[in-house]
Amino acid sequence: MPHRLLYRIPPRLRYLLCLSSVLLGLFALAKLAFLLYTRPPASSLSLAAVGQVLVHGFSLDLAVLGYLLVLPLLLVAGSLLRPEVAARRLLRPYHLFLALLLPLILLVDAGLYPYWGFKLDATIFQYLDHPAAAAASVSLGFILAALLLYLALALGLYWMLQRCSAERWLRGRRPVLAALGYLLLLAPSFVAIRGGLGKSTSNVGQVYFSQDPWLNHAAVNPVFSFVSSLAHVEDLDAEYNAFGEEERARLVAGLYPAADDPLTDTLLRVQRPNVLLIIMESFGARFVGSFGGDAAVSPQLDRLAREGVRFERCYANSYRTDRGTVCLLSGYPSFPRHSVMKMPAQLRSLSGIAAELQRVGYTTDFVYGGDANFTNTKGYLLGSGYQRVTDVTGLSSSLPRNSWGVHDEATLDYVYQQIISRPKGKPWHIGLLTLSSHEPWDVPYQRLEGKERNAFAYLDAQLGRFVDRLRQRPEWQDLLIICVADHGYHRAEDAGSRHGLATHHIPMLWLGGALRGPRSFDQLMTQTDLAATLLAQLGLSAERFAFSRNVLGTSYRYPFAYYTFNDGFAYIDSTGYSVVDNATGQCIEEAGAGAELRRARGRALLQTSYDDLARR
Repeated sequence: MPHRLLYRIPPRLRYLLCLSSVLLGLFALAKLAFLLYTRPPASSLSLAAVGQVLVHGFSLDLAVLGYLLVLPLLLVAGSLLRPEVAARRLLRPYHLFLALLLPLILLVDAGLYPYWGFKLDATIFQYLDHPAAAAASVSLGFILAALLLYLALALGLYWMLQRCSAERWLRGRRPVLAALGYLLLLAPSFVAIRGGLGKSTSNVGQVYFSQDPWLNHAAVNPVFSFVSSLAHVEDLDAEYNAFGEEERARLVAGLYPAADDPLTDTLLRVQRPNVLLIIMESFGARFVGSFGGDAAVSPQLDRLAREGVRFERCYANSYRTDRGTVCLLSGYPSFPRHSVMKMPAQLRSLSGIAAELQRVGYTTDFVYGGDANFTNTKGYLLGSGYQRVTDVTGLSSSLPRNSWGVHDEATLDYVYQQIISRPKGKPWHIGLLTLSSHEPWDVPYQRLEGKERNAFAYLDAQLGRFVDRLRQRPEWQDLLIICVADHGYHRAEDAGSRHGLATHHIPMLWLGGALRGPRSFDQLMTQTDLAATLLAQLGLSAERFAFSRNVLGTSYRYPFAYYTFNDGFAYIDSTGYSVVDNATGQCIEEAGAGAELRRARGRALLQTSYDDLARR
């Protein structure tokens, strides 16, 4: 009976179903083989873990399938309007192409993983000029066995794909309507390619589900990993090379002193406080009265600032959430034309505040009311030390939300319940990214005229309420809350450049019962300095954060701030500031003596950071 039902399906549709089944089956078998072949000696592999790898990895398998179905769908539709022989002849070389390429990618991925420790990506092109060196780690017998296995897989896959199209395709009674129907199937293919209809698009991090990088890597489709990484095949080492190596090194010497030096000031009365890091979406200093901004927006933050520790001259390193988050959590600089969060190959070498805290016994969680797959955020967070990431998909569907996700009031309530329900005795760290102070400024609150200001006022009100609730709890005594913006915000009516100091100036405020008392610091600093400064206060090493400075350390004698924007940078020190457009070489804003040295140091830092990115 099922056999009869199958043959009621039109032959062309049977071909597409067969092709899809073969390819998805190949990807699933490749994951199983990857798990068995690359399994680390100390790792345990349960059936539940295998199931999670297959289930979580399925979305990227579908994305790859969506790409691979585009040509067959076009040929199938065209075969209804033209003689079927031409279409089936064109499919033969396409099947051969798939049979040669897919097993090669799958085998190379599994074969190199034990040596590389990451999925196949464009890094392999760095070794094509020296194949002998690339093969030096494996024996001749291994290479011959791999070649035989590759040939067997390629021949087997080609035979199966050819079998899918072995049946004759008849023209049919209504070829135009039938062709249109097959063309309409391109729509779900494009949805699969994109990764759904939400704001996030397909990325490697969307399949990450575990604290074990090996299981996350097993879930990643290596074809997707390889092809998506081709977008980042650039000679990063050659970017913004303004100086020879000696001159570059001279200009940056001493700018990033050792972070593990004695403290000039101890802010904490608790050695291992619980740490809540609240990253405030777009909340630049221009919206906070106590940091020189609009006091009408921020009565709650201004009230809290009087009892906390204020870092008054902090600047955002970049202008987007994905970039600022990496700067904050990994102490890594920003780049004018690259988002490190979208570069999995480079991310794998970065540490994070969460990873360092986890090493000394902290449990680590991250909460975001929006879609954590957006711009590979979830993949980055799990890779940088967060053991669990909760986003809109893990929050109750009944919670109020806007187009970005759950409103901050509900998300803060969720975090509050997480805090008060934590078992006592083990320190924890929670990262929280807010979202309501973002276009389209849709919030369940009305206090100020102007949607933008009112949205920031909403977040201010919710933060005040949240902190006041925690203050009544016993957890307050061991709690450190850090409020800092991911980046600033420039309104059309604001004076000054979109990339000027006023836009990038952001608040950083430490609160909680773990503090000794209110303080205020006016040292120049940037987001990247949070990592080293916080870890130093906890008595932990920041040696993994080469671009982060402990601004309360004895060696921080030359305060400066450096940030980037789209093809530009700014450099600020005690002599003044320079905001430079790299495309023209001209200054957008500048003030103070010593402009030539500031420009040179900014260009040298740009070159240094790209050199470092190229080595990762």
